[in-house]
Amino acid sequence: MGLIETINLIIGIVFFACYSYQFFFIIIPFVIKPKPHKEIKYHKYAILIPARNEELVIKQLLDSISEQTYPQDLITTFVVADNCNDNTASVARGKNVVVLERENKEFRGKGYALNYLFEYIKTTYSYNEFDGYFVFDADNVLEKNYIEEMNKGFSDGYKILTSYRNSKNYGDNWVSAGYALWFLREAKYLNYSRFLLNTSCAISGTGFLFSKEIVVKNDGWKYYLLTEDIEFTVSNVINGEKIGYCGKAIFYDEQPTKFRQSWKQRMRWARGYLQVYRKYGWAMIKGALKGNFSCYDMSMTTMPAIVLTIICFITNIVNLIIGIVLKTPIWLSLKPFLDVFISIYLTMFILGAITIISEWKKIHTSTFRKILFGFTFPIFMMTYIPISFVALFKKVRWEQIEHRKAMTLIDIKKKGKK
Repeated sequence: MGLIETINLIIGIVFFACYSYQFFFIIIPFVIKPKPHKEIKYHKYAILIPARNEELVIKQLLDSISEQTYPQDLITTFVVADNCNDNTASVARGKNVVVLERENKEFRGKGYALNYLFEYIKTTYSYNEFDGYFVFDADNVLEKNYIEEMNKGFSDGYKILTSYRNSKNYGDNWVSAGYALWFLREAKYLNYSRFLLNTSCAISGTGFLFSKEIVVKNDGWKYYLLTEDIEFTVSNVINGEKIGYCGKAIFYDEQPTKFRQSWKQRMRWARGYLQVYRKYGWAMIKGALKGNFSCYDMSMTTMPAIVLTIICFITNIVNLIIGIVLKTPIWLSLKPFLDVFISIYLTMFILGAITIISEWKKIHTSTFRKILFGFTFPIFMMTYIPISFVALFKKVRWEQIEHRKAMTLIDIKKKGKK
């Protein structure tokens, strides 16, 4: 075995040692049944929606909120039109919700918009006016029983809950399908398994709920890194909170279809993971060393995988270049690189295929596209490698992701019947 093969083997062993538990997670939903809910109590909720130039899609979210099976008199919706230059605010005002407008070019991003809403609630109402606070992005659409199902989990005593993230536009192209399939896998084979094993789940961008106790403790919202959702998750896990999961609470969001836009968004995510690890990494490690599996799980989520993968690919590319310079037979230099590529492709393909099969009825697109994008999913995931590498050195700022899919719940489900 040559040097490069030995390095690849060592990286593979380390990778397996770090992440083998996630393969174990795959079987959990099939062998463990969820516990029955405790007594269900009705709670008063605030819904918080940060929106920047979302006039095309926010109506569908607000309509889906007004169509909830949960009592409407226990729901108050707040929208902050954040640095908007379109009609987001006027569209929202037509839907009988509380609308604020925020202008601040220096402090941009979802975290700042959320804290602006909390400052308003603190002075106009009080944090204790509501039992819990939902957070949605303006492009989301909710199943009609979403809040009713989340309330069941909230009644079980969880102070933080996340839900099942589905997609409006899975079948648009390989980029939107790549996102959507990853989020489906995250819901079913990460968060659901964590929930069944009584460990902490992770917030994923939008579609989550937290109690007034969390708000009071933080005096609003204090998470402003590029991935405020991961920061919120990690901070609470370190402080002993257990994040629950409700798989029957389903919402849909819009995924990017342009690779350039996807590159920018995932660059922000990659940089955000680095920020989270820099800020909370040592605390996660200490928690893991004390036997806190959730701290270990979150530390694996935020860092090692992409670092190991980058090291592996750089090593193999350097080996390929050296082979070309030294005029080594190209197949000898290329073989280790191809072995790594094939290994990653097959791993991602298997994970994607398992998810497609188990979530088949929840994926709203044609049979052909479900199968086709199962083969492109590994390619999408591997594009994280150059993205994450560039994110190590490039300064990244929050940028808006354009949303144009004005779809109702009926529109979304029609796509799966074509």
